Amino acid sequence: MSNPRIGIIMGSASDIAVAEKGTPVLAELGIEFEAAIASAHRTPDDVEGYARNARQRGIEVIIAVAGLSAALPGVVAASTTLPVIGVPVKGGALDGLDALLSIAQMPPGVPVASVGLNAMKNACLMAARIIASHDEGLTEKLRDWAAKAASEVAKSREKLEGLPAAPQEAYQ
Repeated sequence: MSNPRIGIIMGSASDIAVAEKGTPVLAELGIEFEAAIASAHRTPDDVEGYARNARQRGIEVIIAVAGLSAALPGVVAASTTLPVIGVPVKGGALDGLDALLSIAQMPPGVPVASVGLNAMKNACLMAARIIASHDEGLTEKLRDWAAKAASEVAKSREKLEGLPAAPQEAYQ
């Protein structure tokens, strides 16, 4: 039986593709998570129930993925004291700007952290950092992950073939 530490809630099945862009990093870090679909407008009781029950089920952070009016992260945050990270989904008439602003402009007392449009990977990494604030083993995994990412950037400098590349000492 799994013990998810992160709950990922989406407003509709159309958000699954966005959610899937970030979950591999959770697997790489060894963080168990669960996924749910509940609509702030169509199934508000389900959203509130999920948020209210999350802590007692072991969830430590909730990531709420929503587009258009993006009410989901706010409804989740209003129903729990757990950290909530909103992921605005790109699309609709305003190409996601409405979702981003809906998540970023929460009223005082209902905090929701926001990442960029479709930035599920950053949401997952932020959730991991929140959990790592009280989990030294996860802190070490995040350090290793960051070191690997930095190494990949340094290695990519080899692709500057044909361009006047800065010398290695420029980075020291």
